[in-house]
Amino acid sequence: MKNPVEIRSLRIGAGAPLALIAGPDVIESPDLAHSVAERLVEICGALGLPLIFKASFDKANRTSVDSFRGPGLERGLKTLAEIKRRHGVPILTDIHEPAQAAPAAEVADVLQVPAFLCRQTDLITAVARTGAVVNIKKGQFVAPPDMRHAAEKCRAAGNERVLLTERGFAFGYNNLVVDMRSIPWMQREVGCPVVFDATHSVQLPSAAAGQSGGTRDFIPHLARAAVAAGADAVFMEVHPDPDQALCDGAVSWRLDDLPTLLEGLLALRAALDAGQRQGD
Repeated sequence: MKNPVEIRSLRIGAGAPLALIAGPDVIESPDLAHSVAERLVEICGALGLPLIFKASFDKANRTSVDSFRGPGLERGLKTLAEIKRRHGVPILTDIHEPAQAAPAAEVADVLQVPAFLCRQTDLITAVARTGAVVNIKKGQFVAPPDMRHAAEKCRAAGNERVLLTERGFAFGYNNLVVDMRSIPWMQREVGCPVVFDATHSVQLPSAAAGQSGGTRDFIPHLARAAVAAGADAVFMEVHPDPDQALCDGAVSWRLDDLPTLLEGLLALRAALDAGQRQGD
C-alpha cells in the first residue's frame, strides 16, 4: 500500500495526482535559484502539476575536492526561505549531517537523505525527529525491499511521513542501471510513496575527469518508464543551461525543454488512470 504523504496542500501517493520535485542541483546564486523557481511555478501552474522546489545548499558528496559545493547552510537556507515566501512553493533540500536537520527543517518542508547516506541511522533519526517529511534516496548499493529498514528508522523516531526515491543501482564501474520493478516493489513492501529521480538515474558516477558524467538524452525514456511503472512523483534537476551548470550539468534537463516532457508524462499518467478506472 502506498501510504499517502501530505506536504502542505499537496498529497503524494495513494492515487494522488503525479507530482514534480524539481530545481537546480545546487544553489549557484540567489538570482538563478529564483528565476528557476519562477519558471517552474509558471510551467506547473499551466499544467496543473503539483510542484516541490528542490535545491541544495551544500553538495558534500562531490567527486573532487575542487568541485563547487554551494553557498553553505546559512546563506543557502536564507535563499530557500525567500523562494518559499516569494513563490509559494514547498521546499525540499538535502542534508549530510545530523546537526543540519533542525535548522534546515525551519525552512524546508521535505528533508532529503542522500543515497550514499541512506544507511546512516543518526542522520535518518535526526531528520525524522524534526517532523518534516523525509525523502530517502535508495542507495546505489541497496536492494529495493531493504529500504524498509531506512523507513522503519523514521517510524521508530515517530515520523510516518516518508518518501523513497529510486535513482538507479551501481552496474559495474562508473555506470548505473534502473530496475523499474523497484517502484512497485518499494510501494508494496515498504508502504511508502515512491519518487523516481529521472536525472541522477542517468548519471555516470565519477566518469568525467574528476566529476560525474551522464547520458542526458535518456532522461525522457526513463521518466516515461517510471510513470508507467506507477511512480508517485518525478524528481528532476533542471537548469537554464545545463552545460554551464556548476554541479551535475551532464544529468540536468534544460528548463525550456521541460514543458514538453511533462506534458508527455501527464498524458501517460492520465491514460494509466483511465485504464485503471475501466479495470475497476
